[in-house]
Amino acid sequence: MPARHHPASAVHYRVEIADLHAHLFRVTLTVAAPQPLQALSLPVWIPGSYLVREFSKNLQSLRAQQGGMSVPVLQHDKQRWHVACDSTQPLEVQYEVYANDPSVRTASLDATRGFFNGTSLCLAVEGQIDQPCTLDIVAPENIANTADWHCATGLFSLNIDASGFGLYQAADYDELVDCPVEMGSFWSASFHAGGVAHRFVVSGAAPSFDGKRLLADARKICQTAIAFWHGKGRPPFKNYLFLLNAVHDGYGGLEHHNSTALICARSDLPRSNAPHTNDGYPTLLGLISHEYFHAWNVKRLRPSEFRHYDYTQENYTELLWFFEGFTSYYDDLLLRRAGLIDDAAYLKLLTKAAHQVLQAPGRHVQTVAQASFDAWVKFYRVDENTANATISYYTKGALVALCLDLTLRRESNNNHTLDDVMRALWQRCQGGPMAESDVRAVLQEVSGRSFDAEIDAWVHSTAELPLAELLAAHGVTLQAEAPQPAQRLGLRVTENHAVQIKAVLRGGLAERAGMAAGDEWLGIEVEGQGWRLQKLEQLALLAGNTTPVTALVARDGRLLRLPLQLPNPATSATSRPRKSRTSAAAPVSDTVSLCITDAAAVQRWLAAP
Repeated sequence: MPARHHPASAVHYRVEIADLHAHLFRVTLTVAAPQPLQALSLPVWIPGSYLVREFSKNLQSLRAQQGGMSVPVLQHDKQRWHVACDSTQPLEVQYEVYANDPSVRTASLDATRGFFNGTSLCLAVEGQIDQPCTLDIVAPENIANTADWHCATGLFSLNIDASGFGLYQAADYDELVDCPVEMGSFWSASFHAGGVAHRFVVSGAAPSFDGKRLLADARKICQTAIAFWHGKGRPPFKNYLFLLNAVHDGYGGLEHHNSTALICARSDLPRSNAPHTNDGYPTLLGLISHEYFHAWNVKRLRPSEFRHYDYTQENYTELLWFFEGFTSYYDDLLLRRAGLIDDAAYLKLLTKAAHQVLQAPGRHVQTVAQASFDAWVKFYRVDENTANATISYYTKGALVALCLDLTLRRESNNNHTLDDVMRALWQRCQGGPMAESDVRAVLQEVSGRSFDAEIDAWVHSTAELPLAELLAAHGVTLQAEAPQPAQRLGLRVTENHAVQIKAVLRGGLAERAGMAAGDEWLGIEVEGQGWRLQKLEQLALLAGNTTPVTALVARDGRLLRLPLQLPNPATSATSRPRKSRTSAAAPVSDTVSLCITDAAAVQRWLAAP
């Protein structure tokens, strides 16, 4: 971010550790010129994670004073307070925030590290959210095991010590809450890409962590992404910060304007004592690629509805299929172009995305545009019916991007691609707010014809995507594969000495038998004999050629006998959910594989331009 002079700040935040083991931050907010009845509010959501999370539930002990005297504070609703004060003198508000969520979305504090997003800690001063503000991050003092703690954030530093603690500045409230803060004893290193300094911070890594390898691979990702958007030009930020927290088991990321917060499993980090990378490392690289691509696609180029965030309520858009879906297409594709995975590895990742869509009956119920709009109530609230009623705007959006890219390439002999569309959108919208009409207009501009029919079918209807046809035109055959037992029955289960039913898919054999999420499938009866069932793969052994059996399940303390028609063992065909009347394309197998049949055609698609 550009350097700025530091005038007397209109709004100032001081963040310090109140109680490390109680997970409490203390925040002191000073407003230089408050309104007579100053309204303060805490966001209910954080941009990039489309769910009302009610951050105010963690705020406590709010009090205010002026000139050393207490002033009244009245809570107006779940996340807003009014302070009766004198507008001629500064207002000081102090409160505590409970921070014990290790995710990238909120705040966390314990003996190992501290982390926070401003949306969890910083009250907005209504009427002054466009004013410059400062943040003083206080170094822990006289607290055990924190002597070697450092601090890292993407905010512009005004006066900080060698460990990174001290005074930072933001142009306004949006910038303040868009720069997460990491504190602790972490590994840190830097590199340059596109002429810009990038810093990587890793917390929680094991001693075997190979930081040199991670840094080199992250640099390749960043160089490839910058070249994608700007050729030999510079990216639209002055610096960039990766904050990665390595945990026993976890995965996720959240994009920000010039930084990202990431979580990965500790075992997914590259290891200095291993000759080969582990299976989880490419997944981590894909996460890094995804969140970095967001620095362009959603943080700058963004839905017109997000021109100005409203932190008090849901902000609806139908365009998450583009911003999350297209980013999901390019995250792995850029890994391939950077040389971090090969063609086979890329197609394996693409197969996984296809399975996630094809094995979700909800694709016949919900369009990907509807999925975008409904993210606030459906995407982050997964239950036993999610697969039947919804489709992911991440995965189907990625397949929409794939279909558009392959269509453009096929019709132009690879002279026009989705890359051209993305860059043209950046120019058309000047790296700012955009609408679906811009996507349609640029597709026509690049290709010379209207893509309205494709957008209407692939985005605004539940028609199947023409994956097989388009992949075949680029040297890849989509082949139907024999499904696993759970898929043939229409189930999602866990198997740990017993079969626990997590979801029953619409129209499948299990649903017809009357099975329900939450059931424990204990065994089957075949021709009068009972057999214990511990894994679904045992069905072929226990039932033999008998297809009508009786399933023995436990539900709510009762034992039930359910008539179940097993798939015919002589065929590998899937017992698919019933097809929606609104789906216009022919049925697609739920389980597929992608096989290269023309390596040269694949190279023209996947290789760097």
